[in-house]
Amino acid sequence: MNAVIHTHALARNFGRTVALAGVDLDVPEGAIYALVGANGAGKTTLIKVLMNIFQPSSGSATVLGVDSRLIAGKHFTKIGYVSENQEMPEWMTVRGLLDYYRNFYPEWDTALEQQLIRQFNLPLDRKLKHMSRGQRMKAAFASSLAYRPSLIVLDEPLSGLDPLVRDELIDGLLERAPETTVFLSSHDLAEIEGFSSHVGYLENGRLLFSEEMTSLTARFREVTVTLAEPVPRPFPVPPHWLQCESVDRVLRFVHSRYEPAAAQQELAAMFPGARDIAVEPMSLRAIFLAVAKSGRAQPVPVAVAAEPRELNV
Repeated sequence: MNAVIHTHALARNFGRTVALAGVDLDVPEGAIYALVGANGAGKTTLIKVLMNIFQPSSGSATVLGVDSRLIAGKHFTKIGYVSENQEMPEWMTVRGLLDYYRNFYPEWDTALEQQLIRQFNLPLDRKLKHMSRGQRMKAAFASSLAYRPSLIVLDEPLSGLDPLVRDELIDGLLERAPETTVFLSSHDLAEIEGFSSHVGYLENGRLLFSEEMTSLTARFREVTVTLAEPVPRPFPVPPHWLQCESVDRVLRFVHSRYEPAAAQQELAAMFPGARDIAVEPMSLRAIFLAVAKSGRAQPVPVAVAAEPRELNV
């Protein structure tokens, strides 16, 4: 599948401050890709590099096959862009805004425009300055979707919105898929868990992982092992076990490359006398907390030896 967005070793510095550090990213065509991370992780910087608002310090980025450093007005006939603090002409009505944008996009779909007006219940004759943030964001979405872009880039578009408004906007995006690839940033996992097809986690400018949502949630499991005797110390902890801790005879950890048959064989070999081994799925929030606290998320090859280390108590 073609990559709509591709970056290789992408870096961006502001003086001595590293905002992006060697980001390798591929967003496949038709994906709804959520880039998540705490405020200040580098999400907005990455989006601004993709939109040629910032230029990379090193490495490369392409958007729809075009070098990000060459992205210009003509390319935005295929790219939609909406940011959290979208600047809009306050004096315009919604009708005036749509009329204005229609002139710039040869592919503007009037029938889709009318559909979006109805779907978002837009007050056509109300000035933007008299509208709530949620209504303004609906107007921004409508004006960015009506010309059927191949890619829409959204920088924290759902932040702080009423849940009903957020659901309306998400529905609008889902109805455009897979015709339009969606790339959005968010710091709120609850916003993106239910509808994103792919997810990437950015921390301090580093992309810790990037994969399909179903793959991510399938390979992380919370494991609790109850032993017949207290856990020995030091205990050889495999590098793909995160947040490993023990209390007396109970050992808990997050398995970051869980595959049922292989994991069961591994656990049976390590704990032949275990009284109980419980394996539970994890929420996206729990996965991200485990990754953030450990600083590693990728599956580790079986050949890598486990290093004995003292467990937390």
